[in-house]
Amino acid sequence: MVWIMTKDEKILTPEQDRASDKPLRKSGYHHGDLRAGLIEATRRLVEEKGPDGFSVTDACRLAGVSTAAPYKHFKDKSEMVLAMVMEGMERHRADMVASLDGIPPGSPLRLQALGKEYVAFALREPGVFRLKFGGFTDGLDDPALQAAGERTFGIVLNEVAQCIGETEITPEVRRRGFMLWSFVHGLSFIMDDERLKEMGGEINLDFLLGDMARRVLSD
Repeated sequence: MVWIMTKDEKILTPEQDRASDKPLRKSGYHHGDLRAGLIEATRRLVEEKGPDGFSVTDACRLAGVSTAAPYKHFKDKSEMVLAMVMEGMERHRADMVASLDGIPPGSPLRLQALGKEYVAFALREPGVFRLKFGGFTDGLDDPALQAAGERTFGIVLNEVAQCIGETEITPEVRRRGFMLWSFVHGLSFIMDDERLKEMGGEINLDFLLGDMARRVLSD
């Protein structure tokens, strides 16, 4: 299964991104900030124009840096996009972990919370989400990318194991975890498509996710 901004920086929605074409910063990038600024510029452009709709020059302009700046950290645009995907994956994973706060261990509500955050990320950053699973990552044989995906799926597997009383990731835990991930992953794409979403009528996401978790755990 196939994601740094500084702590105080706000992630803009695609609508907010399109509302302003001002550079992220006008000047004064430090060495560490340069890479982060270029990655954030890449993320914003991916959400607005798609991965094929912008150039390295566009990212430089948005980041407010020279066109030579990216090559201090990246070989080409593909490396910039890959770095953006990797940080998106880590951000997604961190948000999923945070969604578990306050929910007792072993509760199916934890799986429901993970599913809800998974869908939320797909709707909040659809460009990044689709890149994680689209042709771009399919063509890469990157151990770090694979490991990032496994860490995210591992969150689900650990929660399933606790819910069914297992102390390790058994084949049965993996089977049930894969069922849950398959459902939530497909649902994420459906929720991002108004035509497909309408086929489900009035969607109660909490009910859908809770019902699916209960069914899989009692299987």
